[in-house]
Amino acid sequence: MPSTPESKYRNVTRFQRLLNSAMRHLPTQTVLETTGRVSGQPRRTPLGGRRVGDTFWLVSEFGELSQYVRNIKANPKVRVRIMGRWHTGTAHLLPDDDPQARLRTLPRFNSAAVKAMGSSLLTVRVDLER
Repeated sequence: MPSTPESKYRNVTRFQRLLNSAMRHLPTQTVLETTGRVSGQPRRTPLGGRRVGDTFWLVSEFGELSQYVRNIKANPKVRVRIMGRWHTGTAHLLPDDDPQARLRTLPRFNSAAVKAMGSSLLTVRVDLER
């Protein structure tokens, strides 16, 4: 039976939930904190990306299906933990950006994982406050 984007999403997110529960506690792991669109509670997602000046770039492997992207759509105010330090910012979803090209500018290991697991890539830019 061929894999559909929905079944791939379910399988990958099941694996990520197990991995993320441990990863989000590692002090050097980059973490995105959004506000839950239903609960209003902080939601922390370990991810990869790169800071360039006052901007943090990442690519969501499941685009608008990703829970953190849904949370950003409801409330773009986020925090990002980079190298153990929290930064407040505003997230912007960039559907017109080329996510494949963007991945080439981000850390290789994470980019390879996003390409392998993803099915609907979406670039996210976080403008960090000073």
